[in-house]
Amino acid sequence: MLTLMSLNVFQGIGTLLVGLERNFGWSRTAMSGAFAMARVEGAVLGPIEGYLIDRLGSRKLILIGYLLMGVGFLVLATITKLWQFYMSFLIITLGSGLGGWLANISLINNWFNKKRNLAMACSLTGIQLGGFLVPCLALAIDIYGFRWTSIFMGIFFILCTLPVTKIIRNRPEDLGSYPDGINPDIALADNGNSDSISNNDNEFTVKQALKTPAFYLITTAHLTSSIAAVTLALHLVPKLTDIGFSLGNAGIVVLFYTALALPVQLLSGYLADRFRTANIIFIFLILQSIGIAIISIAETVPMVYLFALLYGIGFGGRIPLLTAIRGEYFGRKAFATIMGLSQLPNNLVMMGAPLFAGYMFDTRGDYTIPFLAFAIFGFLGAFLILFVKKPNIATTGS
Repeated sequence: MLTLMSLNVFQGIGTLLVGLERNFGWSRTAMSGAFAMARVEGAVLGPIEGYLIDRLGSRKLILIGYLLMGVGFLVLATITKLWQFYMSFLIITLGSGLGGWLANISLINNWFNKKRNLAMACSLTGIQLGGFLVPCLALAIDIYGFRWTSIFMGIFFILCTLPVTKIIRNRPEDLGSYPDGINPDIALADNGNSDSISNNDNEFTVKQALKTPAFYLITTAHLTSSIAAVTLALHLVPKLTDIGFSLGNAGIVVLFYTALALPVQLLSGYLADRFRTANIIFIFLILQSIGIAIISIAETVPMVYLFALLYGIGFGGRIPLLTAIRGEYFGRKAFATIMGLSQLPNNLVMMGAPLFAGYMFDTRGDYTIPFLAFAIFGFLGAFLILFVKKPNIATTGS
């Protein structure tokens, strides 16, 4: 499910942008406005979506969200005007907000304590697998155009959703089981050591999490890396076509860094379960930021692939850890709501980031300034994560 969402709403969105630009001749600033509006929608609804996931469960939200995404792509296939593109994209992003990334990772967080980082890394390989399919999406748009491609994707979303949601169970307790398959009462009685049961005894409420410095430091560090990733998802393929890459070859660059990100993502989960998570995140944020700095000035094939090498390693490594660290620090009880609240400033800033990049291209003819600025923010966020300390629920009060 994450692969399907990643291909169409994240990894492949730049490919769709090129298809719309060719078909309608709209400016990149105008099209970026749709993504800015989607971020406003995400900022407003993010905490509500998290609350609904914690109360209703991921299963119901995934069903609703993916059906909405399917409808959104069917609407996209019929557009003739810019405002209609905005409307269809808002439907798609509403669906991805309700049932996409947050609902899926909340599901994983409910099932794992001991090896949460590795479990999260395994599930989030879906994000990278979506990148593998970007060349296929580019080829489909080249051959069939964005309309037939959108129709196919809309139908595919709807057909996949119903059988998949029949498999999903929100929490292990729904099946009479426990996280990691361990009954904490029995295990504690047998060995008297709570550390052997779980590496996370803290179950924070939203109010308690908001009282901790860790919440704000993690949120800020996540923000500084996300604005670059979201902007690149939209503007990297257009950047590459501007410097002479065909649409298909630009898709291969996305495929290349995705192929690197996939094993690195699993490695990062393995390492974070054994060493301090924040230190591992720091390394990957630095590598991602170096890669973004390189693409800001890249004009040649070797420089583009050097970017893809460093960005793929950094991007792949930091994705699961910046998510899993919330579960590690704040527990399962209100995970989705806490994540939704932490995404609020992310969405507000990401509202302007792609729009800023599109505006700078339309006025200056290149992406150097916005990409370089995002690289600098990434370096700042990397150093900020080093100051994060695991909070103690006993010191936060009720």
